[in-house]
Formats: sequence, structure tokens, C-alpha cells
Amino acid sequence: MEEQLIKLRPAYSLADITKYFLKLGTWGFGGPVALVGYMQRDLVDKKGWLTEEEYKEGLALAQLAPGPLAAQLGIYIGFVHYGLIGATLTGLAFVLPSFIMVVLLGMAYQLYGGLPWMQAVFYGVGAAVIGIIAMSAYKLTIKSISKFEPAAMKSKWPLWLFYIAGIVITVITEREEILLFIACGILYMVIKAPPQWLKKPAVLPAGIMISTGFWKYEGKTLEQIAWFFAKAGAFVFGSGLAIVPFLHGGVVKEFGWLNEHQFVDAVAVAMITPGPVVITVGFIGYLVAGFPGACVAALATFLPCYLFTVALAPSFKKIAKNTSIKAFVDGITAAVIGALVGSVIVIGLRSIIDIPTVLIAISAVLALIYIKKLQEPYIIGIAAIIGILIKTL
Repeated sequence: MEEQLIKLRPAYSLADITKYFLKLGTWGFGGPVALVGYMQRDLVDKKGWLTEEEYKEGLALAQLAPGPLAAQLGIYIGFVHYGLIGATLTGLAFVLPSFIMVVLLGMAYQLYGGLPWMQAVFYGVGAAVIGIIAMSAYKLTIKSISKFEPAAMKSKWPLWLFYIAGIVITVITEREEILLFIACGILYMVIKAPPQWLKKPAVLPAGIMISTGFWKYEGKTLEQIAWFFAKAGAFVFGSGLAIVPFLHGGVVKEFGWLNEHQFVDAVAVAMITPGPVVITVGFIGYLVAGFPGACVAALATFLPCYLFTVALAPSFKKIAKNTSIKAFVDGITAAVIGALVGSVIVIGLRSIIDIPTVLIAISAVLALIYIKKLQEPYIIGIAAIIGILIKTL
């Protein structure tokens, strides 16, 4: 009996896994794909804290359920051996370092954002960000839908149809349509794997600081932030960058909290900080309603992801085998990635304003293609220097 308990006892303490995610949140650059790769390398291959099967189950759940990929996997890993308290501590440890960084950057942005040197920095950075997002959208397209090959595209034609619809509607409306995503998910589920209750209509499912604006906010604005960012967190599938079109539609178009340049700057801030890309919501929240806005935006965005993970984790093996759920998620994902491409077009038309910005955006894409080890923060840094040189010389 004692030997069985030793085998069941995890090879790490709750403090160990919390420290690991605190470090990963502080130094983990490279976006969601890189972050989940670090987790496999460190926790499965090097430390042996998780089995390959446990890691793959967590990754599958993170891909199936809504929420930013890396943060969701981190929450699941905390849940594996330490349940609710483990999920809570690993999630907080992973997000907290980058949240603190974006709040500090928000304070600096409020102080210096109107100065010429800061505008020069973001002149170059904004163009590079468009290139980086465009490249990410391409990678997500071939990974989640299919490669750009006639045979592959023909076999996945409904997903390509949803993808194109996502692009067209986002470009025309300049906002993200949640109803489109849900409709695409339901339609693909009906086409690909109709659930049992649909085959038998008689059986229905049960339920389908003053100068930096540190403390400057309005109660109504905080309520709007909470509701808007909760919806954003509930409809992000896969890469954290998938949240960009949703945020653009609400933050710029619907509420007018930020202008186009400020929004691109907010995405850039997410690129230069470690941890999950979605943490840009903290920066946006700060610009809109100070520190309270940053806290509410971050909490509202990550809460759905946390709740989905801890709710689904215990019965995930059964859920993962459900072909109807998989088809529903595939349909939504195709439309979401299409919306991301549409948002790149919309934002790019406003951020790529002259020949230098065109060249910076193209150079960012080429760098990501041909210089494999070059990570996004370095590209952002180089673009910032180029922006300063162009504007001062």
C-alpha cells in the first residue's frame, strides 16, 4: 500500500509547479506555440513531472475548449495532480508577471505616448506587428483548416467556406460577429457529425497614479469592460492572437475606447512581453480605466478559460471522443481564423501608410520565414529602432 502511494504521489510539490509557471510567465517569449513547446520540453522530457499522455490530454483540451492555448494548458497542468488549487496557482503564476509588465508599460504609455520619440518607436513597431500577425494567421490557417493544396482544400471545403465568410464579413463590418462563429460551428457539426439528439428530434438536450491615469475610471465603464472581455475570453480558440479581431471590433469600433494607432500599439505591447499574448487586454484595460480597468479586463478574459478547464478536465477523456463536439469546434475555429485574416486587412490598411511601413511589414514576414530562431520580440525591437531612425533623420 505504501509503495502504491509513493507511485501515486507526484514527483513535484505545488510550490515547484507554481515556481515553474512564475518563471515561464516571466521569461517565456515566442507566443503560444513556443510556450506549449517549453512546457513539453521542461515538464515531460526534462523533469518527468508529467507523462506524455497527461500532456497530450491537456493540449487537446486547450485546443477544444475556448480560451488562450498556453494559459489553458498551464491551468490544466496545475489541475492534473493538485486539482482546483493547483489550477488556480499555476494560472495566476503564469499570467501575473506579464500583467505587471503591461500595467507598467501602460503607465509609461500614458506619460510619454504623445511625445515624438514614443510615436517614432510605434511607427516602426506598428508595421512590424501587422507582418507578424499576418504570418501567424497563415500558420493558423494551414494548421487548423488545411494546406493550400487543391486536394486538401476540396476535402475541407466547408471549413474554407466558413474561413472566407469570416474574412469577408470582418472586412465589411470591421467587427467580429459571434453569431457567425456559432452558426459555423453548428452547421459543420450537422454536416460532419450530427449529435444523437439531432438524429432523434424527440429528445432535446437539457441545456445548450494621477498622471498615468492609475486610478481613473467610471463604474459604468468597468461594467462594460467586464462584460466585453468575458465574451472575448469565451470565444478565443487556439492562438491568443485570435482575440485580435474581437478586441478590434469592440475596443475601436463599438465603444471607441482606443483609436486605430493605440490598438496596434496595444497588440505590439503583447508581442514584446513574455507570457500569453492575450495579456494585451491588461494594457487595453489600463488605457481605458486605469489599474482597475486592467484588473477587470484581465480577470474577465481569463475567467472563462479557467472555468472551462476545471469543469471539463475531470471528464475530458469522454468529451475528447465526441465527434460532434470536435466538429463544432472545427467550424468555429475556421470562422475565427478567417476573422483574424480580415482584421489584419482592416488594421493593416490603417497602419501601413507609406513605403517605409510597407517595407517593415514585409521584412517582418520574411524574417519569420527565413530566420527560424528569430523571435517576435527581437523583430519588434529592430522595428522600433528603424522607426526612430526614420523619424529623426
